[in-house]
Amino acid sequence: MYKYKIYNNIALEGRDYLIKENLTLDEENPEALLLRSKVLSEENFNEGLLCIGRAGAGVNNIPIDIASNRAIVVFNTPGANANAVKELVLCGLLLSSRGIIQGNSFAKSLSIDEPSKFNSIIEKEKKNFKGHELYGKTLGVVGLGAIGSMVAQSGGALGMKLMGYDPYISIDAAWSLPKEVQKANSLEELVGSSDFISIHVPLHESTKDLISKDLLKHFKRGSKLINLSRGGIVNNDDVIDALKNEVLSCFVTDFPSLELSRRSNESSDVILLPHIGASTAEAEINCAVMAAKQVVDFLKNGNIMNSVNFPRIKLSRSTDHRLVIINKNEPGMIGKIAEFIANEKLNISDMVNKSREDIAINLIDLDSKPSRELIQSLYKIEHVLSVRVC
Repeated sequence: MYKYKIYNNIALEGRDYLIKENLTLDEENPEALLLRSKVLSEENFNEGLLCIGRAGAGVNNIPIDIASNRAIVVFNTPGANANAVKELVLCGLLLSSRGIIQGNSFAKSLSIDEPSKFNSIIEKEKKNFKGHELYGKTLGVVGLGAIGSMVAQSGGALGMKLMGYDPYISIDAAWSLPKEVQKANSLEELVGSSDFISIHVPLHESTKDLISKDLLKHFKRGSKLINLSRGGIVNNDDVIDALKNEVLSCFVTDFPSLELSRRSNESSDVILLPHIGASTAEAEINCAVMAAKQVVDFLKNGNIMNSVNFPRIKLSRSTDHRLVIINKNEPGMIGKIAEFIANEKLNISDMVNKSREDIAINLIDLDSKPSRELIQSLYKIEHVLSVRVC
């Protein structure tokens, strides 16, 4: 019976799935961790830990390199909260273009008891909140994964012209893009042609400060920037300078900071949201259930979907005895493993091997149960990191 530990407030539906699959809660020695925003360190990795399920797409709160070195699979849930984020991007497009927040604040501030005078002032001042329509404007989407492709679809439905940039786009994501999306050959081309720019890329070293003064100088003057991806992707100080110089006319972000808060108190060109991109009941349920299902499938079958540090691998069960072997991606490993199994007079019914960068995983179905001695022998092979039977 496998054990799990939960950090943060994981939706009940995800917990229920774990219980339904006969997993038990164990705070001390879990094989699986489930979390949302909890920042993990190596101290959180107990000796028997096999996998981590992140109920969300971003994994910058998890030390991936340490997990990989310890043969711990890290899952995320791309697409589970995509609709929630997409809808908030659409909201951001409208908030940045129609004076909605400013008009609301003005209307609430009027303390006049006489209806005719109240209505007169409203009519007189409404010109101060005149905005622009989205129809016909160009929406540039940076990152065309699950969320970015949905944003592009919705922008097209609103009559916007579409431009996209993603040098790493997957085949599945490409299939989901509207045919009207014009491919940008560079970020500079995209930001120089777009009235609205929406960012949808993960945060890592190569995307940190992706939006900074070097790129901002290429932005179309008066354009609007929306960041519901990760805070570190945008250099806030450089964006504030771009707003002051009217290179940008508005910045909508789900990642408030002290300097942005100060700017928003001085000007209406910054719209701050308190990290609510995925904060819907539906998204939290989707993420929790998806994370739980991936963790269970790995623990019980060794299958991996949506891991950020391991290859995707899946093998339908052909027997009741499956070896899951994780090793460094070195030449000759499959032969060594198969030789040890053959020496034990065991037959391999089916197997699959997949690798990703410097790590590999093998799923091997055996006709009969492997002995404890075989498990120990396999584990002693050089470059083998983990061996278990499921």
